[in-house]
Amino acid sequence: MNHEQILIAPSILASDFAAFGAEARRAQDDGADWIHLDVMDGHFVDNISFGPAAVAAIAKHTTLPLDVHLMIQRPDHFLPRFLAAGARHVLVHVEPAAQHDVRQTLAAIRAAGCLAGLVINPPTPFAALEPYWGQFDTLLVMTVNPGFGGQAFLPETMEKVAAARAQRTARGLQFHIQVDGGINAETAPLAREHGANVFVAGTSVFHAPDMAAAIRALR
Repeated sequence: MNHEQILIAPSILASDFAAFGAEARRAQDDGADWIHLDVMDGHFVDNISFGPAAVAAIAKHTTLPLDVHLMIQRPDHFLPRFLAAGARHVLVHVEPAAQHDVRQTLAAIRAAGCLAGLVINPPTPFAALEPYWGQFDTLLVMTVNPGFGGQAFLPETMEKVAAARAQRTARGLQFHIQVDGGINAETAPLAREHGANVFVAGTSVFHAPDMAAAIRALR
């Protein structure tokens, strides 16, 4: 795993919901590395997006890895359905509102041959990650409070990004540091400076006049 490689993961949540397949192909053709899918169940966050059927439909239209972020109350229960739908990376939350055994869920994702991701929200203490070092392939630091797209980037979350990079070095680990929320050509360099290498971008990519140029700007 090369955690120095810059990877751009456009968030399909910001795309045209009536044209998921075409939007995924457009992102692929314009230089994306992954396609990010925000799954919300109306319980863990106050919004509902889409489920395994949408993931399966999108998987038919792109060869890029599907980076599936489960903002749901029972990620362990629904995990097999998302794996069957074509998820290649699965990210789950460390917060107690996600009612699962985090270790077991991460292990199940890896056992399926997928990259296992752990997510931490802005209000959550960094210490919540302590039991799980070495058990995930990606750490997603949310740079907004999750639930809705188009929010403003929270600069204070950079403390977690920097702390994650320090822990990775101190423990001799290999994992991506991913950021999501308010990521654009202005905020991405700040996140990169603090240690991020995977950038989830929704509005700034899908709503750009030129998606390819927006992705190049993020790099």
